[in-house]
Amino acid sequence: MVVTDEVYEHLTYDGTEHLPLSTLPGMADRTITLSSAGKTFSATGWKIGWATGPAELVAAVRAAKQFLTYVNGAPFQPAIAEALQLPNSYFRDFRTSLQDKRDRLIDGLTSAGIATFRPSGTYFVVADARSLGFDDGYQLCRELPALCGVVAVPMQVFYDNPDGARHLVRFAYCKRDEVLDEAVRRLGFLRSG
Repeated sequence: MVVTDEVYEHLTYDGTEHLPLSTLPGMADRTITLSSAGKTFSATGWKIGWATGPAELVAAVRAAKQFLTYVNGAPFQPAIAEALQLPNSYFRDFRTSLQDKRDRLIDGLTSAGIATFRPSGTYFVVADARSLGFDDGYQLCRELPALCGVVAVPMQVFYDNPDGARHLVRFAYCKRDEVLDEAVRRLGFLRSG
């Protein structure tokens, strides 16, 4: 059995197509696919997700879930159910908008001398803290707000072995363009100062 997190299924860029694991040979009957309104509709505070797959596997997820969560965003569930019926053009336009924001942030960070990695999906850009003079991304993230009023997340918190990502930080680009531009300006000043 496979449980797969496909929250970025609509957020792939540069012509990259999402390939649901359950569509591969032999996987449909043994895959539970999870997704989330937080990523699909950029509504992170709503905490509404869903599971799809064979009825007996979804029933098992539902049975386990009832003992894990006692309060949720139940009033948001009808809104998400309605939103999931939006036409494909909504998801295409959303993806295009986020790809433009990704490119805007990467171009700005690169121009400021900050090394980045170009993602093919998601709404986070990973940058190398060493290009800002820090060997430890966690330390950089602790100091960034005071240094220039910008916030990032250290990638090492997502790793079993933090050393593998000690120098990496993550910036979100699901922001207004003027916020992205201001963040880049501030980070560039930090880099040059």
